[in-house]
Amino acid sequence: MSVYSLKRVQRLPISMERAWDFFSNPMNLKEITPAQMGFNVTSDPDFSARKMYAGQVITYTVKPLLGIPLFWMTEITHVQEGQFFVDEQRVGPYSLWHHQHHFKAIPGGVEMTDLVHYRVPLGWLGDFANWLFVSRQLKGIFDYRWNKLEEVLGKMN
Repeated sequence: MSVYSLKRVQRLPISMERAWDFFSNPMNLKEITPAQMGFNVTSDPDFSARKMYAGQVITYTVKPLLGIPLFWMTEITHVQEGQFFVDEQRVGPYSLWHHQHHFKAIPGGVEMTDLVHYRVPLGWLGDFANWLFVSRQLKGIFDYRWNKLEEVLGKMN
């Protein structure tokens, strides 16, 4: 079983405060996830009004394959307000999911870095599935997110 990674760096013409407010609110995930993923936050909606904290658990449903809904639970394991946070899967489609979100002020905006480490279950079958479609699907999701973020938050010159 291999551990795979995906890294994306995007520059957005927004303030650090706006970036943090947008990305640390899980209710915004649906807006930046392709509709065919059937992504829905199922946690109590009141939790999104609270400040993100280490130990926060967020639940979702997602349809990554053949429209079959899956339960997904992540935990926010690390938070450095305005700088980074980490979500880790507790229950879901991966045998490992560790997603770092980093934010850095740059002239005219914010540089946001996503770094995901993941492992697909089922040993060599999972490695084959990653080669066949999982890695392509994840790249597609992050490509969609890139374009949607430019549409919603603006494009850096």
